[in-house]
Amino acid sequence: MVGGVQLDYMQTGAARVKRVIYPPGFKWSVDLKPIIGTELCMHAHAGFLAKGQLRIQYADGFVEDFIAPQIVSIEPGHDGWVVGEEPAVLIEFDFQGETVQHLQIPQVHSADQAPLA
Repeated sequence: MVGGVQLDYMQTGAARVKRVIYPPGFKWSVDLKPIIGTELCMHAHAGFLAKGQLRIQYADGFVEDFIAPQIVSIEPGHDGWVVGEEPAVLIEFDFQGETVQHLQIPQVHSADQAPLA
């Protein structure tokens, strides 16, 4: 457990399938920023929010809410936190340092991008 976040994963070929459990009250900029050492989370996230609610705020000020059950795609350069009193459970596909390249996720958020349908 790092920064209060529980992580379980299984390597599946080039990717890891992860179950990430964010506790109520979790905020990346408070709980992980001091550990990671970057101003914002610089990882891309792609997966399925199975439980709870997450709010993401990008460097450009754009805010996006994800409420389970929902597919999630988050570009690098964001802060994020759990909304409400229940944990947020994210099932995520991760290529370690190469998620952006493998999944062709934009490296920088743009409010002009079309949301997931």
